[in-house]
Amino acid sequence: MSETKTNKRVVGLLGGIGSGKSQLAAAFARRGARVIAGDQLGQAALRDADIKARVVARWGEGMLDENGDIDRRRLAAIVFADASERKALEAITHPWIRQRIRADLEEARADARVPLIVLDAAIMLEAGWSDVCDRLVYIDAPREVRLQRVARQRGWNEVEWEAREQAQLPLTEKVVRADHVLDNSSSLEHLNRQVDDLLHLWGLAHAGARSETEP
Repeated sequence: MSETKTNKRVVGLLGGIGSGKSQLAAAFARRGARVIAGDQLGQAALRDADIKARVVARWGEGMLDENGDIDRRRLAAIVFADASERKALEAITHPWIRQRIRADLEEARADARVPLIVLDAAIMLEAGWSDVCDRLVYIDAPREVRLQRVARQRGWNEVEWEAREQAQLPLTEKVVRADHVLDNSSSLEHLNRQVDDLLHLWGLAHAGARSETEP
């Protein structure tokens, strides 16, 4: 991967579900980075009128909740149980998400206040979105720690977690694609130190960083 023409580094985050990619993205954000969050874009895609209509056309009115919005958990139960259904959803949503990623990147590149751009997208490699990144950072945490996090933060049980994990590339493949590996098995303070070390390595200022503890 090479630097962007604007010399503004784009960093993609990799890791297993529950490894702490959002936590890592937040640490970069506190140091001035502009974060493009794939999960937020995925949610926005499902609110798009055309995409919503295509989802309903394929999976029926039962995909809508009482407010007329797509019930993400109901849809997830279908697409994570069948790879062909998941690919059908990706064919509907991924072009929209890719377009938004590129638009957000251009906006961030044009902002002189932004020293670094971070792309936090769970299926970055699978969807081919990593082609916009100059560096890939893998965040690592043990399986049991990740499972506890998703149960606490998202309310997923082990079956739901496993279904989503199996829909992604193996972690062994993600880690070998990474330029840097960070450990997120202990405290937020430990993670923050690693972020500061990376920024120092990249020669980037990170004024305004603040110390935090685990929630």
